[in-house]
Amino acid sequence: MSSKQPNSIKNIHKLSIAPMMDCTDKHFRMIMRKISSKALLYTEMIVAQSLIYTNKKENFLDFNNEEHPISIQFGGDDPKILKEAARMAQDWGYDEINFNVGCPSPRVCSGNFGASLMKNPKKVAQCIESLKNSCRLPVTIKHRIGVDDDDSFRNLNNFVRLIANAGADRFTVHARKAILKGLNPKQNRTIPPLKYDVVKKLKKLNPELIIEINGGFTNIDESLEALVDFDGVMVGRSVYKHPLRWSEIDQKIYGINTKSKSASDIIFSLIPYIEKHLSTGGKSWDICKHLINLVEGIPKAKIWRNEISTKSIKKKLNIEDLLKLTSSLEEIGY
Repeated sequence: MSSKQPNSIKNIHKLSIAPMMDCTDKHFRMIMRKISSKALLYTEMIVAQSLIYTNKKENFLDFNNEEHPISIQFGGDDPKILKEAARMAQDWGYDEINFNVGCPSPRVCSGNFGASLMKNPKKVAQCIESLKNSCRLPVTIKHRIGVDDDDSFRNLNNFVRLIANAGADRFTVHARKAILKGLNPKQNRTIPPLKYDVVKKLKKLNPELIIEINGGFTNIDESLEALVDFDGVMVGRSVYKHPLRWSEIDQKIYGINTKSKSASDIIFSLIPYIEKHLSTGGKSWDICKHLINLVEGIPKAKIWRNEISTKSIKKKLNIEDLLKLTSSLEEIGY
């Protein structure tokens, strides 16, 4: 991770915030951007076919300018459709494209993409080639270490080498295999054991490839330890549920000399954004459902969250209420 290449894909994305279904919308990403100016943010997985055939493409593609660097994640298995999607992503201003072959959702796998697609490496390679040849953006891939009984290291290594030859710029490897029959997506995040050693072996055998590890990281210190062996770390549920625990990303991961932000700092800085959202017909709950996770581990935290939640859901939370509630956090230095 040479400091001589400040804009290289390897240097920028030491830490990224995983694409999470029903979590990583543009409002959550804005909260995370207030926490870190450098971490790579992701969209939720967008089914390429849905994007191509909808009349409301902005519903899928729209993001705030402040969110950069941001990666758009696609799911799909049709190279022709992915070709169109790649051009749209570039035109819309995304910083990179990520291809998902790690999602174990039955709904996704029934469409013959997500984790089930790992069983067809040649098809994945065709999809990566199509994405890569259709735009100037970096094209990356997120995958598991295996699927069902197809979980030998040899198959994983062959898969990665094939996809690298197809043009993939970075590999984000969830260090668990996917079990497509018998486990739901939530169980697939916890029941298959984490095998960091498998991903470490993969990196050791392919030192020229940019390999990022994903799965089970709960704090910055664990991430720093992983960066000794890997080019990047992707974090997900921990950063969603406990965002303030990650408030020193810029200082500890990227070496930026900046003051750590408190929950009140973050919320105050979001007030103009929330006002704009409300003025255009948006609901306060759209943002507050993510915002409440900032407040935990202090006296009356639950009461604070309940007040925000109840008023937001009932559409009774105004900016004055939010300012007052946030000032109460500031008073105790939180």
